[in-house]
Amino acid sequence: MSPSPSTDAEAIERSLREPGAFVTVFERHYAAVHGYASRRVGGDLADEIAAEAFLLAFDRRSTYDRAYADARGWLLAIASNQLRHHWRAERRRWDAWVRAQAGRPAADALPEALAQSTVDALAALASDDREALLLFVWGELTYDEVARAVGCPVGTVRSRIARARRRLQAELPRTEPVRTREEICDV
Repeated sequence: MSPSPSTDAEAIERSLREPGAFVTVFERHYAAVHGYASRRVGGDLADEIAAEAFLLAFDRRSTYDRAYADARGWLLAIASNQLRHHWRAERRRWDAWVRAQAGRPAADALPEALAQSTVDALAALASDDREALLLFVWGELTYDEVARAVGCPVGTVRSRIARARRRLQAELPRTEPVRTREEICDV
């Protein structure tokens, strides 16, 4: 058996000859893709989104730009596209998430009105702005990785994220605590 490829690009290249080599990419990034989808739509639908994303990635692996060693941004972009197809379900799940906060211990839960306002504010964002912001915050991508994932210049990504932040700041009640990226990613 040949050694495991050191980069995703190498694994994807090898998978064109040996399809089983794609397992390396799956093992390296499944948790990130599933985690991102789970933060967006909950665990049940996240299973489906992650499976669809990896199936599409496998089918499209010949189009991967192997100049990039790490495929995480590419995979999260595929997952984001799958999530767009599930937007109505995503909104329903966000609303359910808000309702579920009422049953959580006070230390863990956001006040229901606050959580609903967050969901409403995210839903009100332009889809391109929301995608950039969520890839940055919940997908934990850098600006450059988000730009690559959504296929636009990094300056555009920075503008989209800044615009989304301004809009969220304007929409959310002043009583909402300022939360760090780490705190947001834990939700």
